[in-house]
Amino acid sequence: MATDEQPTTESAPASSGADDQDGTAAASNPTAAFEAYQTEPVPQAAAGSTGKEGELSLTFAADSDGRTRLVKDFATVPFHLPGGLTHDEQVPDLATVYVQSPTGGIAQGDRHEIDVTVGTDASAHVTTQSATKVLRMERNCARTDVRLTVEDGGYLEYLPEPTILYPDARYRQETTLTVGADASAVVGEIVVPGRLARGEAFDFERLYSRLTVEGPDGVMVQDTTDLHPAARDPQSAGMMGDHRVLGTLYVIGEGGLSDRLHERVAAVDGVRGGATVLPNEAGVLVRALGALPGTVANALDLAWDGTRRAVLGAGSPPRRKD
Repeated sequence: MATDEQPTTESAPASSGADDQDGTAAASNPTAAFEAYQTEPVPQAAAGSTGKEGELSLTFAADSDGRTRLVKDFATVPFHLPGGLTHDEQVPDLATVYVQSPTGGIAQGDRHEIDVTVGTDASAHVTTQSATKVLRMERNCARTDVRLTVEDGGYLEYLPEPTILYPDARYRQETTLTVGADASAVVGEIVVPGRLARGEAFDFERLYSRLTVEGPDGVMVQDTTDLHPAARDPQSAGMMGDHRVLGTLYVIGEGGLSDRLHERVAAVDGVRGGATVLPNEAGVLVRALGALPGTVANALDLAWDGTRRAVLGAGSPPRRKD
């Protein structure tokens, strides 16, 4: 069963006991905690009102020549899609989308929904132009629900830039990945616990991020990161230790890559990391801890590159955002 703040990996959803907002209860119930946050009024604009509720929807499909196209897209603030769809230099049939945001970051009361569908035998890469900033909050919380669907034979890379948690931020993210037969997906997440150059590490209130992977026969794996610094120091023994930045890469549908990816991540200077096989033959989990976002990102990039070489026969492309 998932315990408060500790990154965990499970084969099915975990149950938990009651918790209060100051973390004094013996057991943890993040769902109840965020329900309490969500009832707090937001003075400048109610949660879910105009400007607070963002939606992004992308659908990819393979054409008759086997090249993937973006066939449907929809975006409302804070999401923006730039004109023109690019294709990967290493894998020309793979479509790439960069998601932009014209706002300063995620604010209290924001409710966002992201829906990405990759059709049969299609392949796509979705990323963000820059880091996502979860801003300081006095009331309520922010939540993002991500739904990723990869149909039979499809391949998806969902690799947003890091999430930076400002002081007093309360952020919940629920990601559901549904994969069809012979489908693969690479899903990444990097958590930065504040503006580190300003000495803000772990000044946020709470982060709850959960990925659920569903296959043709139901739930395959569920992984939860629950960080609540007021209740337990994230840098305590058995958690993040002296490290500040947490990076995770899920390689779904490719369980045979565990040893190869472990060697790549474990060899990176300044990073404590490795790879392990996920339950129910779901794939591989890669985790990396480090002092700086760039170091952790480098470790995950090496794992991503190794996955691409095995699955697509080509390495990762140069980062155009650098």
